[in-house]
Amino acid sequence: MLDLERLKRMRIHRRPLGQLVVANVGLAIDYRFPRRTRIDVEGADNLPRDRRVFIAMNHTDAYNYWPLQYAMYRRGLPFTATWVKGKYYENEAMAWFMDHTNNIPLPSRGYVITTEFRKATGERPDMPTYRALRTLVDLGEVADPLPDAAARFLTTRGGATTFLEAFDRLFDQMIDEIVRLNREALEVGCNVLVFPQGTRSKRLSKGHTGLAQMSQALGADIVPVGCSGSDHCYPTMRPFSRGGHITYRIGAPLRLDGPELGPHRVTQPFRPLDKAATEAHGPAFEAITHTVMQAIDALVDPEYRFAADQSSDGVQGIDRFV
Repeated sequence: MLDLERLKRMRIHRRPLGQLVVANVGLAIDYRFPRRTRIDVEGADNLPRDRRVFIAMNHTDAYNYWPLQYAMYRRGLPFTATWVKGKYYENEAMAWFMDHTNNIPLPSRGYVITTEFRKATGERPDMPTYRALRTLVDLGEVADPLPDAAARFLTTRGGATTFLEAFDRLFDQMIDEIVRLNREALEVGCNVLVFPQGTRSKRLSKGHTGLAQMSQALGADIVPVGCSGSDHCYPTMRPFSRGGHITYRIGAPLRLDGPELGPHRVTQPFRPLDKAATEAHGPAFEAITHTVMQAIDALVDPEYRFAADQSSDGVQGIDRFV
């Protein structure tokens, strides 16, 4: 399970051994035999060579970052550190793999709520219980009526106020570690790969503001990438390609002080992913996110572009977290 102590132990490496093994032992064979996977990368020159950046890409399937990492490695481009969900650390073997392949887990508030509830009760919260706890965390309000399971859980934590104070303290400490890992990745020479959608979805969906916040706080530009075709190669959760053609289109960097992002630059220091930051700079983060998502939309094939309502066709509910 992903907790504060695990986050504190994590390190990012310039040449991650796990990625090297996966590329040379696994993907090099898988992409050639028995059904060839063709990977085209357009616009590779748009990746800056003099500095490290955040790479923002759509997330069509569970593995659509692997072919990109492989193609970049074969071209001698820098390695990446990838944002992943905290739920991938629920299984110890998977957590070990994630630790050795330069991943940065993002413990969302929903994930921490779910795991804290499960630690206390031994089971996942149902949706009414989760919504009640999420309302408490987000708004500081106790639901009325309060589901019995939520009431029992809060009693074990000393009541709503005590739970909320402890939750905010824990979440802030975890986010500080996430910021450290992102800074470490950029400093050791890795680009940071992020899926702004937050979950898998064939059609591009509305982005979350975490990338905007982190890039502004750490002073790194954003490079949009559109991925098309990977979902046909990886239609299931099995980590083996069925063969096919994947195209990555790398767009021009969106510079912090450039014409696209410059008008929304946040110059005051802030803690990324913090409630106070969202309250103070929310419109700027939303504008940056909109700009990034529009750039990605222009780089993908028609079948992957925004749905009319920009909704996700991916994972929903508690399954997003565990």
